[in-house]
Amino acid sequence: MRPNSLTSIASFLAVALALALSACGNKHDTVHEAETEGIYVDVDELKYQVQISRQLNPVAIAEDRTFLSGVDEATAELGEGEVWFAIFLRVENESDEPQVPTTRFELEDQQGNVYEPISIEDGNPFAYNTDPIRPGGFAPGPDTIARQVGSVGGMLQLFKVKYETLDNRPVELVIHSLTSDDESTVNIDI
Repeated sequence: MRPNSLTSIASFLAVALALALSACGNKHDTVHEAETEGIYVDVDELKYQVQISRQLNPVAIAEDRTFLSGVDEATAELGEGEVWFAIFLRVENESDEPQVPTTRFELEDQQGNVYEPISIEDGNPFAYNTDPIRPGGFAPGPDTIARQVGSVGGMLQLFKVKYETLDNRPVELVIHSLTSDDESTVNIDI
């Protein structure tokens, strides 16, 4: 073989190896448990991230009153020992098809108390919605109030929980699939 041929073969092998290694780097690991907020977890074809969570105080904080808009009057009344707890989510679609976000969430403490989200009417611009997310897209979108105003950066899932739940840590958000047994959990920073 001529030296030029050896150089060509070596160059070809180097490029082939680099392509093979870069393809491995693009492989998506599926994550179903997050020890803290901010970690993306997978459910079906979508990735969910808790942007922030916190107890709400609608009496003293004007922003918190806004988060409760769209909750019907009967539900808006807290029972004895209950508090409002908000979880703000970002949802990403890395697939090649539009995807509908799940509506199945539960908040569970270590004593076995399980809470489901409170229904919020469409007029609340922070409310979690299930509009299909385009391929490569995310929700809330960049032009939404939930992304542009305040510190939340996500769509609101609102829970009414017993005050003692805040002490029963870790509290987990369980995200269930709409169409399969797939689910993920996120430890919520209370």
